[in-house]
Amino acid sequence: MDYIVLDIEFNGRKFASELPMEVIEIGAVRLGPDLTLMDEFSAFVKPVYFAKLNSFIKKKTGIDQTDIDRADGFPKVIGAFQDWLKRSESFLLFTWGGEDIKRIVLDTRMHGLDDSLWTGLRYYDLLKGYLRCKGVTNDVSVEAALAELGIPMEGSAHRALDDAKMTAEVLRKIRDGLDLERTQQYKDLFSNSKERRMVKNAIRLFRSQKVIPTWEQVAERLAAAKVDLSNEKKAAELQEYFQAQLEGK
Repeated sequence: MDYIVLDIEFNGRKFASELPMEVIEIGAVRLGPDLTLMDEFSAFVKPVYFAKLNSFIKKKTGIDQTDIDRADGFPKVIGAFQDWLKRSESFLLFTWGGEDIKRIVLDTRMHGLDDSLWTGLRYYDLLKGYLRCKGVTNDVSVEAALAELGIPMEGSAHRALDDAKMTAEVLRKIRDGLDLERTQQYKDLFSNSKERRMVKNAIRLFRSQKVIPTWEQVAERLAAAKVDLSNEKKAAELQEYFQAQLEGK
């Protein structure tokens, strides 16, 4: 089995616009069973929205506008990437967090493409694996993980291929401490991380007050914070999240 380490860069800014964020760069490396580098993939993607990169994205990624202007659109690039993936008879995909798969799924749907590969694919979130190895809960960047592991950083942060290579370095360092059976699958979410964090904080508050938290109590706090619970899917998802946090899952 090969190991594929994926990273993407995307444009737009959360909460700053109603227009969707889009993938603007895909980078990946293919590692053999012994984690030696076998192959790599790198491509820019020309977005439909935000065709002109804003100053935040330019500064963060260092991507030049001309690279985006000359790039192919998402359908052609994702098709080429999927063909590249098929060069492996079998593979396990690694990401750093869940945002990469989410963005690919959303762009695939936006372009009316078949998303079955990405929604059916099981992948390993190396960020979660790293946090379990370290026994900590606060998210860390790939750069911070490299520093903690004493691995020299090479390449440019927030460039897809370089980030994929750096993530591969973390994988090499901690693979023996990972349970690679703990894969996961893309799941549509109707709540955001801020809302889920509010649920977790509400549980902590009630417990600190020696009160056994109930969903009704937490829902009242969410409503007071203007979280819209009229969306039945969002309300059900947050209630499920509440129950999981209550049970320590």
